[in-house]
Order: sequence, then C-alpha cells, then structure tokens
Amino acid sequence: MIDINNESDLDVDVEALLRLVQHHLLELHVSPDAELAIVLVDEAAMAELHVQWMDEPGPTDVLSFPMDELRPGTAEQVTPPGLLGDIVVCPQIAETQAETAGHSLLDEMKLLTTHGLLHLLGYDHALPDEERRMFALQRELLTHFASAERRRRRA
Repeated sequence: MIDINNESDLDVDVEALLRLVQHHLLELHVSPDAELAIVLVDEAAMAELHVQWMDEPGPTDVLSFPMDELRPGTAEQVTPPGLLGDIVVCPQIAETQAETAGHSLLDEMKLLTTHGLLHLLGYDHALPDEERRMFALQRELLTHFASAERRRRRA
C-alpha cells in the first residue's frame, strides 16, 4: 500500500508520483503489498524534521525514514511484504532546484522520490562507489519510468 499525502501549498501531481513508485517497486522486485508513505511538506515542517533527525539547520529537499530494512528482490524471489518506511519531500525546495536544473517541478519531484525510495531500500551515497551505484540505478529507473509513461499516454 502506498499512501501519498500533500501537506504543502504547492499543487503536485500525486498520481504521477504513485505511478512512479509502483513502477520502481516492480522493477526492483519489491512486493506490491509493501507499505510506503510519501508526505509532501512545506519548508517550515521540513526544517523541523531536518534538525530533529539529521541535526542540520534549514529545510532540505528529501528525507527517508526506513522501517523494516527491506532490500530489492530478484525476478526469482520478490522482496516480501513489509513496511518500507516514509519519504518526506519538500516541493518548495524541489521547485527552486527544478528552476536551477532547467526542468519541471514534477521532474524534480520524481527525482527526489526515486532518491528517497532508494535510501529506503538500503542504497546510500556516502562513498564514491556507493554514489556511482545509487545514482546509476536512479537514472536507470527514471529513464525506464519515462518510457513507460510515453507508452501509457499512447495507449
């Protein structure tokens, strides 16, 4: 079950984010019955969470809170159902980053949601090798999702 709650003041296409996460879980062989919550919050709420959990001042773009430490499965053995955890995204920060990057808010939200999901599944980018692996998978997932969305629109 995937629950998306937009508590921010920005209008975000939560249906697209839902399709994105469903797509990624399928590609990563995670049970469709895994539980995941995505919360979109304003800058003040994100700043509070950032200080509380990371001991860093100011808002950030995305935070992940893993629960059952689920990991990606394989085609032969899908990850069993469980509690993946929570992804918290700040659309206001995402909007600023999207402008800087020259793409849409939705594209930035998809990037941040994918990034948060990979953190829930045990990926990290603290070390150079980890960063290369995580960011390559992130690009691959987003590319595959974009292709799936083009096919969906044509159907």
